[in-house]
Order: sequence, then C-alpha cells, then structure tokens
Amino acid sequence: MAMEQLLGNDIPTFIGVTIVLAGGAAMLMGSALARTWRPFWQGILYSALLGLASRFISFALFGGELLSFSGYVVDSAVLALMAFAAYRATLARRMAAQYPWLYERAGLFGWRARRDG
Repeated sequence: MAMEQLLGNDIPTFIGVTIVLAGGAAMLMGSALARTWRPFWQGILYSALLGLASRFISFALFGGELLSFSGYVVDSAVLALMAFAAYRATLARRMAAQYPWLYERAGLFGWRARRDG
C-alpha cells in the first residue's frame, strides 16, 4: 500500500503508463537530443513535461491521482533516467561512428580515445 501511495496509482498502471508508454517516448526523446547534439539539460525539461503527461494519462484512463506530487517526482525521475540512458547510448554510438580515427566504443554508454592513434 505504501508503494501505491508513493506512486499515486497502482503498480501495473505505473509499469504500463510510465515505463512502457511514457518511457518509450522518453527514450526516443533522449535519442533525438543526442542525434541533434543538444545538451541533456533540455532532456530534464522535456522529462518534466512528459511526467505531467504521464500523470494525466494515469488519471484519465486508470483513475490514478492527478495531483500526487510524489507520483509526479517519481514519474519524472524514471523518465529522465530512461532518457539519459538513451542519450548516452546514442551519443556513444555517434562518436564512434562519426570519428572512428579518434574514438572507439567503451561499453554501451561510453567511448574512449583510440589506443592505436
């Protein structure tokens, strides 16, 4: 019960609306920011707006609390983390692809200077 009060709705609704629906939009947003070489602070602002949309969808379709501050903060934080993961993955892929003589991939989210050059 405490988790449902924190989220402002039940857990299946949180997973479906916030993680699947809005999370997919957040990942597309993070990827788009990286593809256009924009700074991630814009992603924080967009995640806050997407958090509002997620709260409204939860309220309108599933009867969740619209004005749950803790639910909004959790939704926005989860969406910002998902957007940041997509941002870093896309940026790492672009850096290694666009500058192959300078950088190579170093895991999913990073790149490093080439050792042979």
